[in-house]
Amino acid sequence: MTRKLFVTTALPYANAPFHVGHMMEYIQADIWVRFQRMLGNEVHFVCADDAHGAPIMIAAEKAGLTPQDFVAKIAAGRKQYLDGFHIAFDNWHSTDGPENHEFAQDIYLKLRRQGLIAVRSIEQFYDPVKGMFLPDRYIKGECPKCGAKDQYGDSCEVCGAVYTPTDLKNPYSTLTGATPVMKSSEHHFFQLSSQRCIDFLQQWTQEPGRLQSEVLNKIREWFATDEQGHVSLADWDISRDAPYFGIRIPDTEDKYFYVWLDAPVGYLASLKNYCAKTGRDYDALMADPTLEQIHFIGKDITYFHTLFWPAMLHFSGRKAPDKVFVHGFITVNGGEKMSKSRGTGISPLKYLELGLNAEWLRYYIAAKLNAKVEDIDFNPDDFVARVNSDLVGKYINIASRSAGFLAKRFAGKLSADIGVEGRTLLDGLRAHRAEIERLYEEREFGKALRETMLLADRVNEYVDANKPWELAKQAGRDAVLHDVCTVCIEAFRVLTIYLKPVLPALAAQVEAFLNVAPMDFADASRALGAHVIGEYKHLMQRVDPALLDKLFEPPVIELPPPGGEPLADEIKVDDFAKIDLRIAKIVNCEHVEGSDKLLRLTLDVGEGRTRNVFSGIKSAYQPEQLIGKFTVMVANLAPRKMKFGVSEGMVLAASHADEKANPGLYVLEPWPGATPGLRVR
Repeated sequence: MTRKLFVTTALPYANAPFHVGHMMEYIQADIWVRFQRMLGNEVHFVCADDAHGAPIMIAAEKAGLTPQDFVAKIAAGRKQYLDGFHIAFDNWHSTDGPENHEFAQDIYLKLRRQGLIAVRSIEQFYDPVKGMFLPDRYIKGECPKCGAKDQYGDSCEVCGAVYTPTDLKNPYSTLTGATPVMKSSEHHFFQLSSQRCIDFLQQWTQEPGRLQSEVLNKIREWFATDEQGHVSLADWDISRDAPYFGIRIPDTEDKYFYVWLDAPVGYLASLKNYCAKTGRDYDALMADPTLEQIHFIGKDITYFHTLFWPAMLHFSGRKAPDKVFVHGFITVNGGEKMSKSRGTGISPLKYLELGLNAEWLRYYIAAKLNAKVEDIDFNPDDFVARVNSDLVGKYINIASRSAGFLAKRFAGKLSADIGVEGRTLLDGLRAHRAEIERLYEEREFGKALRETMLLADRVNEYVDANKPWELAKQAGRDAVLHDVCTVCIEAFRVLTIYLKPVLPALAAQVEAFLNVAPMDFADASRALGAHVIGEYKHLMQRVDPALLDKLFEPPVIELPPPGGEPLADEIKVDDFAKIDLRIAKIVNCEHVEGSDKLLRLTLDVGEGRTRNVFSGIKSAYQPEQLIGKFTVMVANLAPRKMKFGVSEGMVLAASHADEKANPGLYVLEPWPGATPGLRVR
């Protein structure tokens, strides 16, 4: 029976380009979706940018953009990654779309009608300079356990302690450096502590086949049990205070949904957006009891997808997910954490720009993946060996060793009736179809590929035993040669079907070469017969290890010149000695009538008299700020006659070369104790 599947991957946060972890998840989901479509199943595969939250609001502010423009700029770069790695989402949307606003508010109102929303006052850190409540990531201080400095507001990277921001010693805002103050605010909570929620979630999580065993074990830890055996869950704070980029909570003026409430709603919003684009009935699709809702996610967001999300859906009158497939992370060289600066990160875009074949990475990741929540490791040497040995040496080799003989000797036409040995080999390949389908269905991609390569080994043994290159030299052996090459091409076609979910672009090349329509799994059980194939062209190159080495070269970071301009030409000590820099006291300071830039400074340089100096610092200082201060001046600069009088020196001040992008002007001030007339050496 044909299945209906609604499949999603986790929504990437719209504050940065994709990294290789994103690509691993999308490749995994894309393989599974392609496999389902090759079985004839109906699949709706969607995703979206997670566009809300304080980090995006603050990043947009720093970039001088509105949050919407900032997110749009990130979103514009997504296509090159998705197309580059052959990831075929049906729709890509944004959680700032109108559908998301509608669904998030509707879910909230229905939860409120269910009596599952509570409003209560809480105390949290507030930045008095920025004028906003501070999320954990914008608070730092000393760890309350080990005393380590500059630790975030939720956990210590030194000792691993977990705490609340209010536990930090000497906390400060990472936005302004200000000491945060405690301030009360009303927050909205989703009452997961309700017995109704606990009962539902215990029943939903225990449904056989819904979650992996490792995920179930983790969930059991989250259901706290007291001495009397009562199970409890903590309520979930779903609100944030203005200023905040997000979806406003109904019936409030300054409250917004916490990004993790509206982010998964983006799954539904993207599907509705897709339905509107394609003329489908979203409501009818979601009401179909046969529709299966499947999520692919990383292990770091399991909590949200196995507790909050199903409860939100269920108690707002919607169907909870049928399955949540959780995967681990991708590491490099035996578990080392990815790092761009150390050259141990994999940039997906750099991978493509270097000309590395996207399907090499698809194959390598698939060969490592299984149905468990395990990290997978990218090892460059293993990558080269697997691709060159499996894909080129075993699989592609079958076609390259036989296609030429068919073209030259038989005009590309396959034999209509092959011998017993060949039929036995092909029947053996086709007999593995059900097992390979099962492995793909269960996301045991590594096993499916190992099974396929074992079959390729059988075919290569057949080639080596029959040696078509020798048959071609022997008189009267054309019929045998025809049969052997036909068996090779038929075997190559069956193997291509088994590999197609992983290698869609290569499969399309093979289909063009074989002159066949797009293949599905049912085609593996059918022979081509007396079919004419096209001209064979080489399908895949081997990996050049030198090219792969470039992928791991640390990026060359070209630092901007200090202060926005290059250093001046080198001088000698004697050159510097010609400039007489002296400490000066600003005895008086006043505006210069008729000038928008100048202040008139009266300076004491220890000469028994004062000097008159005009300085273009009016944009940065009021006169009263400078009177009584000490500074540094060029004392042996020739007097300069100006419109407003004679200037007898120059006060030193620092500024950036690009004053528009980096405003600010800073008069130099010596340490306390300096007196007028001291020379700066």
